Amino acid sequence: MTAATHLSPFPQVPDSADAVLEGLDPEQRAVATALHGPVCVLAGAGTGKTRAITHRIAYGVRAGILQPASVLAVTFTNRAAGEMRGRLRQLGAGGVQARTFHSAALRQLQYFWPKAVGGDLPRLVERKIQLVAEAAARCRVRLDRNELRDVTGEIEWAKVTQTVPGDYPAAAAKSGRDVPRDAAEISQVYAMYEQLKRDRAMIDFEDVLLLTVGILQDRDDIADHVRSQYQHFVVDEYQDVSPLQQRLLELWLGDRQSLCVVGDASQTIYSFTGATPDHLLNFRTKHPDATVVKLVRDYRSTPQVVHLANGLLSQARGRAAEHRLELVSQREAGPEPVYTEYADEPTEAEGTARRIRDLIAAGVPAGEIAVLYRINAQSEVYEQALADAGVPYQLRGAERFFERQEVRKAIHGLRSAARFGNNDPLLDDVVDLPSQTRAVLSGNGWTTQPPAGSGAVRDQWESLAALVRLAEDFAKARPAATLSDLVTELDERTAAQHAPTVQGVTLASLHSAKGLEWDAVFLVGLTDGMMPITYARTDEQIEEERRLLYVGVTRARQHLGLSWALSRSPGGRASRRPSRFLSGLRPGSALSGSRGAGGGGSVEHGGSGSSRGTGGVVQRRRRSSALCRVCGKTLTDAGEVKLMRCEDCPSDMDEALYERLHAWRAGQARELGQPAYCVFTDKTLMAIAEAAPAEAGELAVISGVGARKLERFGADVLALCAGQELGGADEED
Repeated sequence: MTAATHLSPFPQVPDSADAVLEGLDPEQRAVATALHGPVCVLAGAGTGKTRAITHRIAYGVRAGILQPASVLAVTFTNRAAGEMRGRLRQLGAGGVQARTFHSAALRQLQYFWPKAVGGDLPRLVERKIQLVAEAAARCRVRLDRNELRDVTGEIEWAKVTQTVPGDYPAAAAKSGRDVPRDAAEISQVYAMYEQLKRDRAMIDFEDVLLLTVGILQDRDDIADHVRSQYQHFVVDEYQDVSPLQQRLLELWLGDRQSLCVVGDASQTIYSFTGATPDHLLNFRTKHPDATVVKLVRDYRSTPQVVHLANGLLSQARGRAAEHRLELVSQREAGPEPVYTEYADEPTEAEGTARRIRDLIAAGVPAGEIAVLYRINAQSEVYEQALADAGVPYQLRGAERFFERQEVRKAIHGLRSAARFGNNDPLLDDVVDLPSQTRAVLSGNGWTTQPPAGSGAVRDQWESLAALVRLAEDFAKARPAATLSDLVTELDERTAAQHAPTVQGVTLASLHSAKGLEWDAVFLVGLTDGMMPITYARTDEQIEEERRLLYVGVTRARQHLGLSWALSRSPGGRASRRPSRFLSGLRPGSALSGSRGAGGGGSVEHGGSGSSRGTGGVVQRRRRSSALCRVCGKTLTDAGEVKLMRCEDCPSDMDEALYERLHAWRAGQARELGQPAYCVFTDKTLMAIAEAAPAEAGELAVISGVGARKLERFGADVLALCAGQELGGADEED
């Protein structure tokens, strides 16, 4: 018995309650049939926890034990809630409410506000960071962009831990938080932020939870109303609940025991938002009669990936580590993890892009590959490297699939064709559903072959291709389905935010990758100072960084790459060290003071920053530091290295040349069907305009040009630098 890694998008709806249980392993079946009393599911990564809890709900509904409208399943992201709704619908339990904590609370608040308070619910703050900036300005506290973001995060933490402005300094000190500014200043900004909201009759998302808690605490009649509607609760990712969310859950429950929680303390990675695994770890103490089921059969990852994941946790310390789950892979053996050391970050990005291109050539779909990094600022160099390699990519956290303009337009076209298809000449010679879909979408830009490049045109094509694949899968599952049936399916998926897969390499932070999985994962930038991050100082913070890397490792099904760069920029001092979390796991490393678990794998040295000396020993070249050509300061920022000057130092850029280059780049991007930065980034254009190279050698040494772009664009760029005019579309902006 296995939990399939790749599930059919349109499985047959089980014809009975017993059929819902088919295909579950013994532990998953134990979860699905434990319908009474408190239940705690300790589920390791890749063990099919969503499968287990959705089958549990569906089994209870289909067996007549649970009424669909009486079940509330809560999780932490809209994507997870949408996936849960989609699965429940496929299991014949479509009436169950699956929502985030905030969504469920907002719905209740909107309904009960007129009765509890009177009038209309205050409007939600659309851009919290702007209001925090205004509060800081009124307090005469100057915050730069990073400080503004961090102070906003501190305010959010204070609210979910139910800390009022006056108590913030003491609470932050007690929690050991690394505050971005003086705690008294943050307290002052926090108080002003709250005052501005009151003055303008506004609330934020944290207020949604706080106000719902307040109403349920103060109004027994409203609390009874909610409890009469929802009789049974399921909480996914229970290790991530905040004290405020836990309080709301307790008020929903009342004195009942009809609760099922699912979580894994080893995947607690959001403590900076107020999340704590204590509620999960204390569940059996609070509910001594609870049914506890452990899921450790890993259906996602190969034994090699699982071995490394277990090895990471074997070195962990602390309370969460004491409750770690030892995963057991259920898959056949795969390749060993590959560890690669690079000279600098651009070389690491280029090497990663080459490996990705090789995987795609070997048959791994681009949509089944991910590059994961610690912070979002690391994405730019990988965007550039993938664009240079001609590899399509998508940034995690971008616009929702069904909100994309091309998708909305395509669904509108399909709906029109379903209604008036008899009068559409495109459909005269096609009868089956996939062919009808392809015919309709061909008018929206879909073609049998993808466009070249990785820009907006390719992104739009990928969206339409996802709809075509969805229609093909739908027709296989339901051969008699019509275009109208497909439109109904798309409407239901839109409502549930149950999007099809878009083909393109995913670029994402480790935090945003939680809950996702791919055939191939590249974990990049694994150096001390980045993993663990430099501001993680306490033992507890270090352990959370280890868990974050564990989450990254367990996203991979088969191929896993781990890499690091010895310096940030080309020419920088090779002073970095691989992440301490890899000590004792990567080949050739040792764990000081204890025996490592052994991760297997191979170590490679990538890029031009190292060369083989005699006897195969790796000899790293010593490279000079990049210095500002104006003030002589050592440069570390990648953009400043491109310009060979500090951002604030005066520029001698030829403005007219820059404008010509900018217009030329726009024309090239249109011809290639790519974003403009895939030709040259703005910083590279600035560097060219400042240097005004007269020959190929001078152009080649500018960072961001490279041999491939020199060959492709060099003649045009040098002509523009010489003041020559280029004909055709290149002159248009």
